[in-house]
Amino acid sequence: MLRENRFKALGGAVLCMAFFLVAFQMPKISPKLQEKVDNAVQTTFELEDFSLEPVVVDAALNQKTPSELGGENLFRIKTGESAVGYVYLGEAPSLKNVFDYVVLFTPELAVKKSKILIYREDHGRQVGSQRWLKQFIGKKSGETLVYGEDIDGISGATISAKSMTLAVSNILESMKVLNDQHIL
Repeated sequence: MLRENRFKALGGAVLCMAFFLVAFQMPKISPKLQEKVDNAVQTTFELEDFSLEPVVVDAALNQKTPSELGGENLFRIKTGESAVGYVYLGEAPSLKNVFDYVVLFTPELAVKKSKILIYREDHGRQVGSQRWLKQFIGKKSGETLVYGEDIDGISGATISAKSMTLAVSNILESMKVLNDQHIL
């Protein structure tokens, strides 16, 4: 009986601790990453004063998109009351780790710029070159991108380049779903 009460008390304590940690978890976007996102928006859209308004996507609609959307990764860029574009912040796998990237969209949902924000590997850094990333500029929501066909390969960064191509293709498809549902 005593042993059973201890397990119940321990279980209750673990449950309370889990709720406490979830309630007070750190924001998903680190200050360093937020600074890089803000810098990308500022330089790409040539804005001094702007705000990033989270785009809320309900769980049912999120199930219909190939990319995880809403909350801490999809934002409307606003200056005053005007929307000037959108920002998608994502994470994609590289050889042994993941890298953070951002895709900036025009109000018409065409890619204005894509950028690797934080790359955590020694090999494959070529994927972050603007020379390679500029291939995504102008791609529109709903387009499907295939590595080696629509997007040229890059020597020394094959895994990261394939991953980035798939990630951008998925977000383009996801943006179309949101646009069709009048979320954007």
